[in-house]
Amino acid sequence: MVDLLVATTNKGKIREIKAVLSGSIEDLRIFTPEDFGITISPDETGETFLENSIEKSVFYSQLKKGILTIADDSGLMVDSLNGSPGIKSARYSGVDSDDRKNIIKLLNELKNKQNRDAGFISVITLSKDGKVIRSFRGEVRGKIINDQRGNNGFGYDPVFYYEPLGKTFAELSENEKNRISHRSIALNKLKDYLTEEMGAV
Repeated sequence: MVDLLVATTNKGKIREIKAVLSGSIEDLRIFTPEDFGITISPDETGETFLENSIEKSVFYSQLKKGILTIADDSGLMVDSLNGSPGIKSARYSGVDSDDRKNIIKLLNELKNKQNRDAGFISVITLSKDGKVIRSFRGEVRGKIINDQRGNNGFGYDPVFYYEPLGKTFAELSENEKNRISHRSIALNKLKDYLTEEMGAV
């Protein structure tokens, strides 16, 4: 039996992580902070996805010792905005930010920009007992469009257009997204590591 604490309260992330990992690793049990009554979270003081991913993973692995812990830090980086919103993707529109407000701000920032190239980035860090084991990175490239399309996904998915499938991420089915997304790329690297190196962790 392998127990894994997924260090997030984001329901969308939890759903995607479970979809990719469940059934792929024998006897894997996935938990969230809520399952253990954990209600505190780190400040996320890092300046990169990697730094924040490590901070969150180590923080939660110290709270629940003896269990493998993963934390994802991810976001959208737009080329013509010098990588913004980046690590501030979830809080882009301010203290009371939500997906709708963040998208509105993003589209306003891009009004006079011809270059709409962007990338979704995910960094997942695996830790145990306060020590980092390894980090895994995933990236997928696309373009930001002006009109929101689709009702699936979360975050910036309705305006992130993935050219190979001719759809926004919000128009993709769960199975489609979990085959090509930035998070699934990082999660599959994690899955391969756990499968191949389980005895080492």
